[in-house]
Amino acid sequence: MNLITQAGSEVSEKSGNSPTESLSLGMGMDATSELSLDTRAALLNRYQQVRAESVFLTDPLTAEDMQLQSMADASPTKWHLAHTSWFFETFILQRYLQGYRVFDPDYHHLFNSYYNSLGQPFSRPQRGLLSRPDLDQVFAYRGHIDRALEQLLTEEECPGEVASLLTLGLNHEQQHQELLLTDILHAFSINPLLPGYLDEQTDAEPVPEGESAIRWLQVPEDIYTLGSEGDDFHFDNEAPAHQQHLNAFCVASRLVTNREYLDFILDGGYREPRLWLSDGWAWVQQNHAVAPLYWQERGGEWYQFTLAGLLPLDLDAPVSHVSFYEADAFASWAGFRLPTEFEWEVAAWLHRQPNPLSSANLLEKRRYRAVAETASSPRFLGNLWEWTGSAYLSYPGFRASADAVGEYNGKFMCNQMVLRGGSCVTPASHIRISYRNFFYPHQAWQFTGIRLAGDSD
Repeated sequence: MNLITQAGSEVSEKSGNSPTESLSLGMGMDATSELSLDTRAALLNRYQQVRAESVFLTDPLTAEDMQLQSMADASPTKWHLAHTSWFFETFILQRYLQGYRVFDPDYHHLFNSYYNSLGQPFSRPQRGLLSRPDLDQVFAYRGHIDRALEQLLTEEECPGEVASLLTLGLNHEQQHQELLLTDILHAFSINPLLPGYLDEQTDAEPVPEGESAIRWLQVPEDIYTLGSEGDDFHFDNEAPAHQQHLNAFCVASRLVTNREYLDFILDGGYREPRLWLSDGWAWVQQNHAVAPLYWQERGGEWYQFTLAGLLPLDLDAPVSHVSFYEADAFASWAGFRLPTEFEWEVAAWLHRQPNPLSSANLLEKRRYRAVAETASSPRFLGNLWEWTGSAYLSYPGFRASADAVGEYNGKFMCNQMVLRGGSCVTPASHIRISYRNFFYPHQAWQFTGIRLAGDSD
């Protein structure tokens, strides 16, 4: 079997996304051709949807909340709102909108994230010190960008390249929607008041009897074609499509649960160095780790801090906010391993559900935490980003573009691990089977989880 995983088009087709979204995925569009009025209207509608979602996510937050930066890896909400606007201004409006005037020249420095070819970015660990511009000015900046984009798409000449850059910018903003929520979760977790982002949280749904035991999904040995190709949107690190030979293997039909991870803890998992990679054991010792991030033990009972505040630990829900080191150590303790990213992609494709996004726990469900899974209905999209055993490297034939946009992914292909599948704070129109996320192995503030794999006999 030779499997070409064009997951982006397949998932969009079956998820009930609007034609508007399909029209906005023009990665293969001729850069010199003029965009049609229908395409422009579709792009503008998509732009307005994504931008409105970012503002919606700030509704529960105060101005003081949006100033917080709790660690160097996180950013203030206010900065996320400004940086995503900076992206559209820098890569689209200054180049394509005739007579465009920047909102404030100083923002080019303040809200540049890591594009060194465009100048020296402001220090990332100090973003929380930027009390000025204030929040009103940041929202004014967003309004300025929105009006200019509308003008570009309705009044000016608009070459096809704008569609590709605008689609990239919208997916970039959706990445920051995830980060906005993960970053505020971390900031609130430090506050002794343990405030919740949500006013209330729906009760967890119980797992039906007989649906909790892991089932093993088999994948045969073969040469598979992995990655993305064609005109549907994908990040450059998902391409080019290429072949991989995989031995027969199996993957778990669901993620590892809090109950199973608690067994690992009670069995001395954090005290047994033989279960851990050398760097992982050093991380345990340095951080005095005894449980996943956001777990608390009170009076012999376990709790988890969530976007709804501190809740009793849901034993049936997948364990979340674990580092790669913890995921790998648990897999060793359980007698299995983590899947490679190539195994994950093939398994996700072969065992996908008929409507993979309609039932997935993604951002639009508004749960903002992982929920229990049933073993008989494997879902690979949503709930939690899943650590794989693969280092984040380029695919054969990958070439970063020569312009500043080429700094988006390629330069981070060192010392990080790949995660797949999306999470409960990933927008549905943003995720696909071929999507490659990546983080450093010690990082756990993202919504990350564990799926086990093994070698088939």
